[in-house]
Amino acid sequence: MKTTRIAIHGAAGRMGRAVIQAALAMDGIKLVAAIDRQDNPELGEDVGSVVGQADVGVSVGYSIDPAAEPFEVLVDFTQPEATLSALELCRANKKAMVIGTTGFTPAERDIIAAAARDIAICTAANFSIGVNVVLALLGDAARLLGEAYDVEVVEAHHKHKTDAPSGTALAMGEEVAQALGRSLKECAVYGRQGQTGARSRRAIGFATVRGGDVIGDHTVMFLGDGERVEISHKATSRLNFAQGALRAAAWIAGRKPGLYTMQDVLGR
Repeated sequence: MKTTRIAIHGAAGRMGRAVIQAALAMDGIKLVAAIDRQDNPELGEDVGSVVGQADVGVSVGYSIDPAAEPFEVLVDFTQPEATLSALELCRANKKAMVIGTTGFTPAERDIIAAAARDIAICTAANFSIGVNVVLALLGDAARLLGEAYDVEVVEAHHKHKTDAPSGTALAMGEEVAQALGRSLKECAVYGRQGQTGARSRRAIGFATVRGGDVIGDHTVMFLGDGERVEISHKATSRLNFAQGALRAAAWIAGRKPGLYTMQDVLGR
């Protein structure tokens, strides 16, 4: 079995820890470097101890030298500004990236797309295999149910999440919009308040909940007259996201430059 050498950006964060755990347990993945913010109190700690395991000889640093730490793929779960900084390093050193960060502006997404002309990049709003199965189901449901059903997306996340709606919720809305021949940019409704008037038949609504330690709940509702169809995904552990990201890392290592998605990884 081929071994893929990875580095983790955002190693001491919630998702970074899950990626460390998954990497230490997954055959075919070798963790060779881990980085986080310079002010992180766990800087210098062995990644094993960061996740409550035995030391493995890889410490959390605040910078990375691709020559000294020869990773093939950088797995990034941080914030947009930090991701774009890491993108520059990977582009300059011809390293592939798996980007799990969300909340990018259209201009920032354009920067990522431009970098993909030089390196292989896999981006996804959600690396969970289950979520990506749900995305496929949503497209089928929207095409079969058609224009007679109103569509609403409801999502909930922990109180620390900084972007809303979640990238996963937006991806779900986009999947439905494409299946119905609509532009999500034109038909999305982000929250309602006051005298909103009657609902537009073509609208795709989003409702956001933030609180507690919710890892990620998403439900897409197709609401018809006399019935409704709901397709949901509820995450109970971040490990499923981490395992999906590592599957993407193994898949993208050695690929030609391009912008790939988890749907490509799954062969959809």
